[in-house]
Amino acid sequence: MEERTIPIKMFYTCEERMKKRFKKQGRKDKFCARSIEEFDQWKESVRNILRDLTGISRMESCPLNPQCLERVEIEDGIIREKILIQVEPEVYMPVFVLIPPKKSEEKQSCFLAPCGHLGAGKYSVAGVREIPAVADKIELFHYDYGLKMAKLGYVALCPDARGFGERREKALQGEDEDSFINSTCFHLAHMAEPLGLTLCGLNTWDLIRLLDYVEERGEWDADTIGCVGFSGGGMQALWLSALDDRVKKIIISGYFYGYEDSLLKLNGNCSCNYVPGLWEHVDMGDIGALLAPRPLMIQSGREDHLNGERGMENVMEQLLVVKEAYGLFGLEDRIFHDVWDGGHCFHQEHIEEFLMR
Repeated sequence: MEERTIPIKMFYTCEERMKKRFKKQGRKDKFCARSIEEFDQWKESVRNILRDLTGISRMESCPLNPQCLERVEIEDGIIREKILIQVEPEVYMPVFVLIPPKKSEEKQSCFLAPCGHLGAGKYSVAGVREIPAVADKIELFHYDYGLKMAKLGYVALCPDARGFGERREKALQGEDEDSFINSTCFHLAHMAEPLGLTLCGLNTWDLIRLLDYVEERGEWDADTIGCVGFSGGGMQALWLSALDDRVKKIIISGYFYGYEDSLLKLNGNCSCNYVPGLWEHVDMGDIGALLAPRPLMIQSGREDHLNGERGMENVMEQLLVVKEAYGLFGLEDRIFHDVWDGGHCFHQEHIEEFLMR
């Protein structure tokens, strides 16, 4: 058979140059406060930078116009509502709201539970195991953390991020399993970035509107709202909590590491991770520093490939920055770093311990 290509003996790539640029030009707005007053000034400045870089400062608000499309009872007496809210004009977000039975007359606390990749959006997070493709992903990633939070007594709000579940764009609206499980992040990023927006910013904005919904509904304790997310959901939990102090407790699972190792070198990651200009200003630890001094759990698997080639060393470098910020308040003990010997999955074992601290 005739060969139609030739072997290439030398490839002239630019990754090494990119890594040098990262080291030379990166983190010009890194965390460096030495007092709470300096921290507050740095926090306000960096938040404004991040809102501009992500496009959040360009977003247009609107009435939420919430609709309840479905209300059913599932396991353990938990009520599952399907809510639809308007997050920006003509853009809607479906949310599974899992409401456990009340144990007292006090308002229930709630957790936002944004979804990650390869789980069909809210379906895996809310534990909809009757869908076989979803059941497989729950087993693989321990993906039903929204349902787990409801079983612990918290109201769990499990939204479809843009491009996931019922929010997939045209390219993946087929009924086949691959389309159902996957997302259209790539397509959305290509639409958003030339308009000065980013998918990271759009998803963060949608969660900000979900916080608005919690306040507007008024049934639950808006002063104790938490956010929990795994993988891409961990990214959303990080960004929302960094930019909105209404989140009081944060659980970030399978998403905390340095950008160079985990997103520059591992550059095949999803488009939703990438914000133009971001690395010039901050690394992930700097964004994490914005969470201080709220209770924070970070979950890291020692074998998680997303930690990059240096593994836990890459994670610990970023966590050190966060600890420095919490140290200004004398509250480093509010950080709970849950490390286990597994790979990329949600880790349930110490959640109750963290929530009771």
